[in-house]
Amino acid sequence: MTIELYDYVLSANCYKVRLLLSLLEVDHELRTVDFHPAREHRSEAFRRINPMGHIPVLVDDDVVLRDAHAILVYLAAAHDPTGRWYPTTDARVLGEMGQWVSFAEALMSSASAARLHVNLGYDLDVEAARRDAHALFRVLDDHLWFQEKAGRTWLCSPEHPTIADIAVFPDVVLSEEGGVSRLEYPAIRRWCDRVKAVPGFDVMPGVFGLGMS
Repeated sequence: MTIELYDYVLSANCYKVRLLLSLLEVDHELRTVDFHPAREHRSEAFRRINPMGHIPVLVDDDVVLRDAHAILVYLAAAHDPTGRWYPTTDARVLGEMGQWVSFAEALMSSASAARLHVNLGYDLDVEAARRDAHALFRVLDDHLWFQEKAGRTWLCSPEHPTIADIAVFPDVVLSEEGGVSRLEYPAIRRWCDRVKAVPGFDVMPGVFGLGMS
């Protein structure tokens, strides 16, 4: 059975899943959910798939998962024979990945929230969201700079990307749409380019590949 992803093309959380599916070269079918303006994710029909009324939702045979980060863990564990995207044999790396997935959750309520305000008119304190996003970006930029000085290029210790990078990347690379500039964060910009250079990288509206404009 082909994997099904209930998806909205402009959703950063859905993009995380589409991106990992592309990187893993996993066959799948997209089931478009009219998030805006129809709010189909709140419909009775969709709530039979996900009672929480959220996207994305992944269906893989009898496995149904409704949280983007849980889906990343599942896909990496179930569909990556190399074990590189979600290493499970090193306690330190597991802790690092968990830490950065939590960081990604904080980005959703700051950088992502500002983008939702600008693009979809969500009612929130956008200036507070932008301030919170910049505070997180400073943490991320410092971490990546020190990683580079230690000869590392990714969020976690391994010499290759993990699901932590995929969890954090979309809300960072789309931040300009919410009025959160990345000009002051050179290590973040270099990291974004490294993610884009990973074989199998996929784009979305507002996210371009290397050398594209």
